[in-house]
Amino acid sequence: MSLLSEQLGNGQFVVTAEIAPPKGTDLSEALAAVEKLTGITAVNVTDNQGANMRLSSLALAARLQQQGTETVLQLTCRDRNRMALQSDLLGAASFGIENLLLLSGDHSKFGDHPDSRPVFDLDSVQLLDMAAGLMAGTDMAGKSLDGVPEFFPGAAVNPAAEPFELMFQKVAKKVDSGARFFQTQSVFDRETLERFMLAMQPLQVPVIAGVLLIRSARMARFLNDNIPGVQVPETLVQRLESAEKPLTEGVKIAREAVAWARELCQGVHLMTLGHEDKIPEILS
Repeated sequence: MSLLSEQLGNGQFVVTAEIAPPKGTDLSEALAAVEKLTGITAVNVTDNQGANMRLSSLALAARLQQQGTETVLQLTCRDRNRMALQSDLLGAASFGIENLLLLSGDHSKFGDHPDSRPVFDLDSVQLLDMAAGLMAGTDMAGKSLDGVPEFFPGAAVNPAAEPFELMFQKVAKKVDSGARFFQTQSVFDRETLERFMLAMQPLQVPVIAGVLLIRSARMARFLNDNIPGVQVPETLVQRLESAEKPLTEGVKIAREAVAWARELCQGVHLMTLGHEDKIPEILS
């Protein structure tokens, strides 16, 4: 049993963070960033995040697991067909990786290889079904496995997505397909998370709220203009704009989000984008 599943099962408030693999083979910066993480249950390893090509998420997650850091392996449908996805999941299990965040993935047109052909042989719901099948001992062709993996599969959700009812129908499908926890995209106001958590109550699946450290008003506007599913409210943009020290204000905003997430959710997922040293302050 992974530490993440154990703590969520015991009702502990969990904290996850994330690290992006390098665009190359030098792992030193990524490993150094992980060493700065304190008070963290597990570290997400992103998979070509934003459709930008980087070193394999499985490779970095395996390295971290071998060094004693619990990981959450992110795996997207964008870059692999069902055979490759099954192979990577079995490979992850062979390294002792249990926690998964199974995603459809951003379209390749948004990234640094816009002419690459996206795969999307499966979607995130089907990927959850696949993981459940592997844990039951068979592949997608119905063939028996020689050794059965143990996973703690999770899924992503954007509580601010509209129409809300359509978004939540997919959430329910993910639960039916085996999602045992959710990590949300960045949430910037309490009311959005309250509405989502109220709807989640009958499903009884833990939710880890996404908290993004925004360093400046310029960064906030870039997110609003370029990152699908992220919308920083203008009130927060103005706070950052008028702040004497925007990073300090960004930490304060993140700390506020953690405070109300503690009341509503089962954990927080911190996205600090190179400012891992700010995590203790955000959690204080």
